[in-house]
This record gives sequence, structure tokens and C-alpha cells, in this order.
Amino acid sequence: MRHTTGSSPRIGVWMVGARGSVATAAIAGAAAIVAGAASPVGCVTETPPFRDAPLPALADLVFGGHDVVDTPLSVRAGQLAEAGVLPHAVLKALDTPLAAAELEIRDGSARPGETQSETAARLAEDMASFRDRHGLEQVVVVNVSSTEPLPEPDPAFLGLAALEAALAAGSLTLPASSLYAYAAFTAGCAYVNFTPSAGAALPALEELARLRAVPHAGRDGKTGETLVKSALAPMFTQRALRLRSWSGTNLLGGGDGATLADPAAARSKTESKQRSLEETVGHAVQGQVHIDNVPEMGEWKTAWDHISFEGFLGVRMTMQFTWQGCDSALAAPLVLDLVRLAALAVRRGESGALAALGFFFKDPAGSTEHNLTLQYETLTAWATASAAAPRGNPLTGARP
Repeated sequence: MRHTTGSSPRIGVWMVGARGSVATAAIAGAAAIVAGAASPVGCVTETPPFRDAPLPALADLVFGGHDVVDTPLSVRAGQLAEAGVLPHAVLKALDTPLAAAELEIRDGSARPGETQSETAARLAEDMASFRDRHGLEQVVVVNVSSTEPLPEPDPAFLGLAALEAALAAGSLTLPASSLYAYAAFTAGCAYVNFTPSAGAALPALEELARLRAVPHAGRDGKTGETLVKSALAPMFTQRALRLRSWSGTNLLGGGDGATLADPAAARSKTESKQRSLEETVGHAVQGQVHIDNVPEMGEWKTAWDHISFEGFLGVRMTMQFTWQGCDSALAAPLVLDLVRLAALAVRRGESGALAALGFFFKDPAGSTEHNLTLQYETLTAWATASAAAPRGNPLTGARP
């Protein structure tokens, strides 16, 4: 693990949904690793292929964010410990870092009478003030908030001028994830969308990211069932076996389960799961993914999948698998990975969608590749190339 030298530039991590399970697990996990109370298991960027990449150290990450709930991080960490997500033994080592992060969490609620343009300006000011107050090299904004329904298409999404005119006129309402992306780019920050929500996946926001010379990555972190799909589906095509159907049932509780009980919110996740499968095998596949809210399961989830495929001479065969895991514990190390890699992209002067980070997502920005092995090869090649890349302006991402 990379330890700070004390003189390394620090990186801000601004969480949208900063008091949620994933954000709390990420903040607590980073602190536990830095304190030597836990190992970096699950952190891809702590594995040998990334050893020489000039990534920021976990000890150089400074946390803050926005949320609309007021449950303190220390209380949320205790709840996660009771649920078996965080080890009780590390809680004492987390008091100081959790308290420091708590001081940097701001209210993300829209204020009465405030236009979305005014809200975005306030959110961007919070991010810029955080950067300036701590003397940070840069800030990476990470959306780990609740999944939203996808917005209906709107012509204003297609260009930045039209988007800003519509926001100023009050004739358009951006989903919160996209408003945060707009605020992040306005503040000169990289943006990572770990959710299936729209985020920066609007042409107008891609235009703004390139105008402000900042990168973004997303969307929908690949932590469980789809991770298995992206590793397993290529096997069928490589062995010339025709995939006929793939059906799945996901059982989960917690805040995610409650949010996805809304069919409109669940649609963005089920669509990204199906799209990744069909883009991998190159043809339509029968079957659907169902998501059921089971509050009793809390932070844990189970996915059961049934696969049918056709072999030589049309012989029908089937396969089934069950995946059981804790979503927050699976997601948190990936959030830390993405922060470090996005910070590296800023240092390199990259802007717009980071296709090389598609390894982490169900619906990767800038790429239609879903084969996990190919995604991993792309990621490691990009990270290796980063070691020799010129360094850009730390605040704007522009190369000198």
C-alpha cells in the first residue's frame, strides 16, 4: 500500500450521498487501511499491475460531501458494524477520521424558491470551497446516492447552450445526479457516477466536461451479479455456444432495496444489466432481471440466475449460479479505486468520458465493451501508460 510522505498533494473526495452505506464504508475502510487496522482486500489499485502508476495514496484522501439526511457518520458506521459490514474491532480507529469527514458534509437539499441554476452554483461553491479550505490538489466528486428514475429525453440534453438556457428559464428539471455532475464540472472537478442514474450521461454534460477539461466515469458500479455476467458471458461466445436465455432474481434490503422497489427507479438498473449482456454476446437474449425488496436482508443481497444455451447439433443445456454478498463491502473499495484513477486522469490532463475505467461499470461511459477480461487489459494498459504521461494542471486538468 502507498503511504503518504507527508509532502504529497492531497486529493479531495466529495461524496454525493455522503452518509449512506457505500460512502460510510469507503470512508471507514480507507481510514482503517491507513491505520493498519485492515488490509486493502478488494482494492484493485493495490494489486501489482498498478504498483508503478502514480496514484494518490489512500492516506492523502480527504473526505467530504453532500447529503439530505442528518444521521452522523459515526452512527452510520456503528449500524454497519452491527450489520456485519464493518468489523467491530476497527471502530475505535475510525473516530477521528469519521469526525473529520462529518465536519465536511453539507446539506444537498434544494432550498425553497431556489432555481436549479442557483442550486448548482451553491453545490459547486461547496466543492470549490472544500478544495480551497484544505489546499487540495483537486477534488473528485463521486455519486453514491439513491438510484433515480431515468429522465425522459429532452432536446435541451443535447447541447450545453440549450441546457443552460433551459435551466435559467426554469423550463427543465435535471435529475439530481446530473445536477451534481453539472456542479462538479463547473467547479473544475472530476465526476464518478457509481449509480445507474443519468449522472453525466447527457451530451450537454459531456460537452461541459470537455470545455472545463475534466474527466468523468460511470455508470452503475459492477459489484455482484453483473460482475459474474461480464466474466461468464464471453465464455459462451468464445466456445461458439449460443446463449438463448438468461434470467435472474435479485433479493436485497437496505436503502437500495427500498429505492429499487419503485419500478421507475429499478428500470435504469435492469436495463443496464440486460444491455451489458446483449452487447457482450452480440444478439438479443431472452429473459429478464427481477429485483425484489426484502427489508429483512438489510445490507446483504442474493442473486440467483438461470442460463440456457445451445450446443453442438442444437442440444439444449442449462447452468445456474447463486451470488450472495454485501453490496456496501463490494462497492466501497471500488469507489476508492475510482477516486484514485480519476485523480490520475486529471493529472494526465484527460477530459470527458474515461472509457478505460469501464472495468468497474455495468454501463461504461465512452465504451460498449463488457468483456471483463478485455476491460481489465484496457485498464491496466492505461494505468501503465499513466506512469510516463505528462502531468497536467491539477485544478483544470489542462496540460502545460
